[in-house]
Amino acid sequence: MSRQQQILELAKKKGIIRAEDVKAVGISRNYLYRMHKEGLLEKNAVGLYILPDALVRENLSLAEVAKRMPHAVVCLISALSYHEITTQIPHEIWLTIPRGSWRPEVEHPPLNLTYVSGPAYSFGIQEHVINGVAVKIYSPAKTVADCFKFRNKVGLDVAIEALREAWRSRKVTMDELVEAAGIDRVLKIMRPYLEATV
Repeated sequence: MSRQQQILELAKKKGIIRAEDVKAVGISRNYLYRMHKEGLLEKNAVGLYILPDALVRENLSLAEVAKRMPHAVVCLISALSYHEITTQIPHEIWLTIPRGSWRPEVEHPPLNLTYVSGPAYSFGIQEHVINGVAVKIYSPAKTVADCFKFRNKVGLDVAIEALREAWRSRKVTMDELVEAAGIDRVLKIMRPYLEATV
C-alpha cells in the first residue's frame, strides 16, 4: 500500500486527520500538503484534513475542536443543541476544560470556555462519534444542571427551558437530574423548578 493510500485509509477511519496522526504511522506530514494540492484531501481548518466526499454535518465543528482539544467537554448551549433540548442556536462552541488547563489558541470556531475541577468536570461525560471522531459531550442531565450552575452566563430562562424540554422529551429522569444537581451543588436552586416540572 502506497503512503497516499495509507493516508486515505487513515482519513476514512478517523474522519478528520492531523499531521500527528500521519507522523504516528511513520509518514511525513509533507504528504498531507501534497495530497491537499492534488485534491485528494480537503483542508477543513488549520492543520485538519478530511476526505473531499466526507459527510459534512452540522456538528463537524465539534469534531474539529475535539481533535485539537481532547480534554475538552462540550457543554452548556452547545450540549443542549446537540441533545436537541433547546431553541438556542450556539454561535460559538461552549466547552468545559479542567481548571488550571492552558487556554488553547484556536481562531476558528469561536470558543466559550468554562473551567471546573473534580466531579464537576468528570461527571456525566458521554462519548459520541461525529465524523469518525470521539467527541466528549455532557449528558442531558449534567447539561441541565450546568445551565443552572452557570445561569448568570447562559440565562435562567435557558436553564428552565432546557429542564422542561429534557423532561418532556424523556431524555432525563428525576434521579439523573437530582444526582447531577448534587454534583454541581445547585440542588437547592433547582428544587422548585424540578417540583414544578413533575
